[in-house]
Amino acid sequence: MRAAAESPSKAIVSGEHFVVHGAWALAAAIDRKVRVEVSDSDRLTIASDRVRSRDSARLRPLETVVRAMAREYSFSPNVSVSVRSDVRPGTGLGSSASCLVALAAALSALHSLGLGKAELVRLSMEGEREVHGRPSGIDPAVCAYGGVILFRQGRAPTRVAVPGSRSLLLAYSGKQRRTRDLVERVSRFREGNPRLFESLGRSVSEVSRASAGMVSSNDLQGLGRLMNLNQAVLSAVGASDRALDAVAGLLLELGAYGAKLTGAGGGGCVLAVAPEGKEKSIISDLGGRGIESFLTTIPVGGVRSWLA
Repeated sequence: MRAAAESPSKAIVSGEHFVVHGAWALAAAIDRKVRVEVSDSDRLTIASDRVRSRDSARLRPLETVVRAMAREYSFSPNVSVSVRSDVRPGTGLGSSASCLVALAAALSALHSLGLGKAELVRLSMEGEREVHGRPSGIDPAVCAYGGVILFRQGRAPTRVAVPGSRSLLLAYSGKQRRTRDLVERVSRFREGNPRLFESLGRSVSEVSRASAGMVSSNDLQGLGRLMNLNQAVLSAVGASDRALDAVAGLLLELGAYGAKLTGAGGGGCVLAVAPEGKEKSIISDLGGRGIESFLTTIPVGGVRSWLA
């Protein structure tokens, strides 16, 4: 028997890093997806089109999820796992969370477990901890539930209403990074500046909640202003770098309302909002400067699974 699942990736609109320390964050599922197929086998094998054979250690978080689910739900961990991904790893778009959520959903379908979204998030966190060290849970939550969510650790995600559709622009900085390294860098800033960090965290929470309202009302100019503020804060705590700052600045020069890193920072992608009808010319201008970018439309559905 074979089962498959497909999960979206994500962009964090507001609150990365601070969400690990209790702040509210806002995230959106985007339509760069990961598909996972699983089938019964005589041993556990895992293959991914994004991982070379010599880098097989990167597949261990998937093995962790398979074995954790096999123990909890009393089935054999001997399965063949195949991963196909539209998401570049190390770009801040939640490639690991998308993969792990899809894996948990595919195993649930294969063994007729009927697991809900909250259970898929919980199980995917078994692997996310190996990838990120201290994940907040926002990535698997938005990959599982889809749409746009307000998230705070220890609480169920709050869905944000998005009447119609909105466009988001994402541009690659040209650098990959390890989330764990950036989380540790920001944690060092927090340890050296505890009162400042706490104050910034409260402000970021307010920015996240205000940003949710602006997404719902389609106030892209207001959202852009808050994204610029968020970028300044992330730069101050050490999450940004010259490449990200340069791409964010260029997006503003080309007419975007706002631009900020998305995800851990230190490389990866910049998220921007721009006037309707202006996005394609911005993408063209970026391409002329050697910067790859793409548009995504929100909202996007969450993980789905089926018997293949």
